[in-house]
Parts: sequence; C-alpha cells; structure tokens
Amino acid sequence: MTHKEIDQYHALALFSGGLDSILSIKTIQEQGLKVLGLHFCSPFFGNPQKLEHWEKVYGLDLLALDVSREYVQMLCSGPEFGLGKLLNPCIDCKIFMLQKTRDLLDKYGAEFVISGEVLGQRPMSQRRDALFVILKEAGLKDLLLRPLSARHLPPTRAEREGLVDRGQLQAISGRGRKEQMALARKYNITEIPTPAGGCRLTDQESCKRYLPLLQHHRPGPEDFVLANQGRQFWCESYWMTIGRDKQDNERIQEMVRDDDYMFWLKMHPGPTGLGRNITGSPWPGKVLQSAAALVGHYSPRARKCLRKVDVTVQHKGEQTELSVWPGPDLEGLSWAEPVWDQDAARGLFAV
Repeated sequence: MTHKEIDQYHALALFSGGLDSILSIKTIQEQGLKVLGLHFCSPFFGNPQKLEHWEKVYGLDLLALDVSREYVQMLCSGPEFGLGKLLNPCIDCKIFMLQKTRDLLDKYGAEFVISGEVLGQRPMSQRRDALFVILKEAGLKDLLLRPLSARHLPPTRAEREGLVDRGQLQAISGRGRKEQMALARKYNITEIPTPAGGCRLTDQESCKRYLPLLQHHRPGPEDFVLANQGRQFWCESYWMTIGRDKQDNERIQEMVRDDDYMFWLKMHPGPTGLGRNITGSPWPGKVLQSAAALVGHYSPRARKCLRKVDVTVQHKGEQTELSVWPGPDLEGLSWAEPVWDQDAARGLFAV
C-alpha cells in the first residue's frame, strides 16, 4: 500500500498534466492545504509514466487511475451531451472524471474537489452554462472549486466556511494565456507543458483510426490501444495493423489475442502484421491471401525481388505459409487506410 492510499488530503484534483491543472493545485497548496492530483488514464489520454517526473518538477502528490473500460463504455454508448468537433465527448468526459473523483472523497478524507477549468477557454465544455451543467450532473454542487476562475463563479462551501480564502483565488477567463504564464512565474514553474489538451479524441489523425472500429465493432479498450499503433488498414469489416518499425512490431506482438492473425515475411525483413478478428468467424482464404500481400507490400526487399514471397500466418498457435505477390490489392480485395468522415461520425450517435 502506497502512502497515497492511506494519507488524508484537504482536496482531490483533476490533474491532466497541463499547465492549468498544475496552477489550480498550486493555488490551493499556497493556502497550506494538502491536495492529491488524480491522473486519469485510458487509450485516449493519460501519461502514467510521467507521474514521478511531474511530482518532482512541480512539487505535487499524484495518483494514476486507469478508467479505460468504463470510459470506452461511455463513449460507445453515445455521450449524453454529444460530441465536439471530432469524437470528443468533452462534457460527458468531465462529468465522468468528476464523478470518479467524488467517489474517492471519503477514502482520502477530502472536503472538496478542484479542477483547472477556465471560464470561456474551451468552446464546448468551459462555457458558463456548460460549467454549471457539469457541476450538477457530477453531483458536486458546492464541492467543486475551480481556482483559476473562482472569482467569476459563485462561492463554494470551502470558501464560505473559510477553509479556502476566496481572495487568494483567481479571476481568469477567456482563451488568453497571459495570466497563466504570470502565475507560472509566481510559482517558479520553468517547465511549461504544451497548451494542447493531449486527448486523442480531439485529434483527427487519431479519430480516423477509431471511426471504423465504431462502425464495425463494439470495441474494448484494447482495440483502441491497437488502433493507436502502426499503419491501419480496413477491407470491409476486416482490420489489419502493420508495424512501421521495430518498435511498432514489438508493441503489436505484445497485443496479440488468441483469435488474432499474425503475419510476417519468411525470407525478407519487413513488418509484423496483426489481423484482429472482430467478425467472430474465421477469415476466408482470399482475405488471408490479400492481408499477407499487404504485409509484403510494406517490405521494400520483398517488392524488389519481383517474384512471389512467402508470408507466415499464425492463428490460434498454428502456422501456415502463403505465397503472394506483394501489393495492397489481391483477390479482388482492396485494403485502404481509414479516412475521417464527419457525417459518418455524427451518424453513429444519432438518436
């Protein structure tokens, strides 16, 4: 049991690793209060490997919490408050994290929750009306303190009862960063995180990888983790991941499940391919042939040999060899990288 599992804190905080979350915690720490930052992790966000560094550099107490399965379930069920520009359920996301934090208050003896939200900074989740919706839906009325915009918002119980001095809280609003940078200097923060939110659901390159998963499958967290790797290809409802380099190949090999198909070239250096079986039925022979040819296509040596190459296919512990011409199209089947389709994404969650 770590010290964070037994220590008591005045407040629990949402900690993303961004500057606003750092500053919100420092603002409360400055008043002599003890804060535990909760760093939520899923296939879309979170860097638990950085926690030790952040604790040392910023003088924080942090704890990583993996919420992958519950978060994916929320996303796939259709976010109640809709999506942002891409696949980002920003309002539902914030409510989700705050509810998780609320449930831990008693464990840590904490009296309130803090977050780094800034009024008017984000168009979907940080409008004034959205902040109040989040507050209500998370069940944190009077318990959620937003230190960076606190003096633009009604006082919380911690302020009214004197645990927190409202006069020492901030009145920041809008999308500018001047006031945050001034606070960073005040707290002697020299390592400034990049301003991007760090959520893959706000990144089009990532979302185009996720879209076919949502269209063809009821994905789990491990599927989204795989979708983050290597090159992605789809042929109807058949899905292939192909490594770009040795590191990719090693990661892909670590993700294989019993019903997956693994592909690698027998006589030439090249990528590892993983065919995830989301249909529940064995892949037809022509699909396996075309997938093997696709793996061969991404081996320069295989393409240059100007003849058929042998590709080993492993499935459920058994291996077979296929002789194919390297190429992205075979047996009348064409593999293609996914593309982002805004209308298709919206259609997934249409009522």
